[in-house]
Amino acid sequence: MRFQGVLYRALNPVYAREPLSGRGAALYGGRFNRKGTVALYTSLSIMTALREANQVGSLQPTTLVSYDAQIERIFDTRDDEALRAEGVDVGVLDNPAWRDQMRTSGEAKTQTFARRLIASGYHGLLVRSFAPGATRDDLNLVFWRWSDTTPCRLTVIDDEHRLSQQP
Repeated sequence: MRFQGVLYRALNPVYAREPLSGRGAALYGGRFNRKGTVALYTSLSIMTALREANQVGSLQPTTLVSYDAQIERIFDTRDDEALRAEGVDVGVLDNPAWRDQMRTSGEAKTQTFARRLIASGYHGLLVRSFAPGATRDDLNLVFWRWSDTTPCRLTVIDDEHRLSQQP
């Protein structure tokens, strides 16, 4: 599938000056990227982005960023037939034990799935949010490839250059 529109991300303020880096995901690994693989986790709504960034405990300081996106190759996990063709089902996607799988075997099943999609040339995947309080309508776009040009254009919306100003 193709995506064009606005996306959101609620960042730890530590990463606010580098909203396109994917460095945090590469350092720690994520549901759809192993450690060492850059990834950018974005959401289709502001509330989903906030739920994703603050899944444990009380709301922590957060920097909300928006992006303008025009992405050509997105795998849509809502397509059950496409998932089956990849040998994956919703039970694999929403398994809360992905971190344990990563620690014990080095790669969670969702990370293996993502690695295959990356090798197939996908820029990212559309997947529902599994954060507490999320519904089936809360969607995320996870990117492994992005740039400032098509076919995987992702640019920060910061017309006033707020992110680059020194405190």
